[in-house]
Amino acid sequence: MDIPTDVSAPTTSRPTIPVPTTPVPTAPAGTTAVPDLAAPRFWQLPAAARAAAFADLRRRPAPVYFGDRATGRGFHALVRYADVVEASRTPAVFRSAPGVTTPEPARWVRLLFGDSMVNLDDPRHAQLRRVVSRAFTPRLLGRVEEDVRRIAAALVDEVERGRPGDFVGPVAAQLPFQVICTLMGIPEEPRRRILDLVDRNSADVGVARPLRRRFRIPGRGLAALARMQGIVAAIGRERRRRPAEDLISALVTADVAGRRLTGRELGAFFSLLLVAGVETTRNALAHGLHLLTVHPEQRALLLADLDGRLDGAVDEILRHATPIVQFRRTVAVDHELGGPGGPLLRAGEKVALYYGSANRDESVFPDPEAFDITRDPNPHLGYGGGGPHYCLGAHLARQEMTALFRELFTRLPEARSVGEPVLVPSSFDHRVRSLGFAF
Repeated sequence: MDIPTDVSAPTTSRPTIPVPTTPVPTAPAGTTAVPDLAAPRFWQLPAAARAAAFADLRRRPAPVYFGDRATGRGFHALVRYADVVEASRTPAVFRSAPGVTTPEPARWVRLLFGDSMVNLDDPRHAQLRRVVSRAFTPRLLGRVEEDVRRIAAALVDEVERGRPGDFVGPVAAQLPFQVICTLMGIPEEPRRRILDLVDRNSADVGVARPLRRRFRIPGRGLAALARMQGIVAAIGRERRRRPAEDLISALVTADVAGRRLTGRELGAFFSLLLVAGVETTRNALAHGLHLLTVHPEQRALLLADLDGRLDGAVDEILRHATPIVQFRRTVAVDHELGGPGGPLLRAGEKVALYYGSANRDESVFPDPEAFDITRDPNPHLGYGGGGPHYCLGAHLARQEMTALFRELFTRLPEARSVGEPVLVPSSFDHRVRSLGFAF
């Protein structure tokens, strides 16, 4: 679904944003103190407590500043829909470089592994995106659609035979991983190795992991990333010599104004696909199954008209669950948020775009805490707020979710989650480690 272009910030004047010297801001009169978004303990609070904190932040006259002990630098929390859209669609002001995640990638890591597209600004971002977009030919896209349906059907076959007790690993994670490997042209033999490396790279992500594992994770994750990119680079070299009908061949042979992906760029792009394509879709699928289980009236609506309501259900899952919690931007020039008279952001400051909060903005979504698959319109920011960094794989991810839920509920209409999902407390993504499953 396209993001609407007529979204604007509130017209009421807002004060210049104060930058406090303490990590936790002082609450303005008439509001309550909020937990510190920069503190790991905030992300271990119950979901209802975090939702209440963001609702309070949205009511404040200006974005609140939080100090970040991990990086030594603070950030302004953009929690309103209009502000997140503005920051997404004004790339000359809100820059992605040197990085949109926390911490930012070290310079030596970027030199060794290449820059991810999400951390680039124009003109480099536009050049890479043109090469990637050109590689997605109509013929390739048509074959991908067939592959998605075939892989979804095969997974449900496996579910019927094996009756797994967990939905995440055997089902939700497998679909996007197999689709992306098939799209890229990764042979069957290295897929198991790549999946193991992906698991190693992401196993300790989160704010609640033991201290001893926090010290090990950088080396462990980078070693896994290096091995994974080495596998993909080797396939890329082979495809340059003998192209096939797959995305790797298209990326390494495409010539867009004399530009094609290098081996390092190919590895960085594949790593991005695995994070942006596999992790986000697996989490959305898991949250979706659980939401449809704990809201039986919505499940009944969906099953009564699966073809007519499935697209709406997918969009509402993406709004309600919001797989990516936040990305960051760096302010390039002094900027008044929302227009003249709005809060002043200074060049060099950081902002955090909280997509989950924007997806519950009461000015855009009536009764935002409700899960309603008939919600219309539903201009959610589940794939970003528009602009040059709007998710390139949004259409594919929707195809995957639609195909799996259609196959699952057509053949196993009693499929449901069992118990509560085991979540990984994280300030980056809305991750589900496991989810009990039965049918």
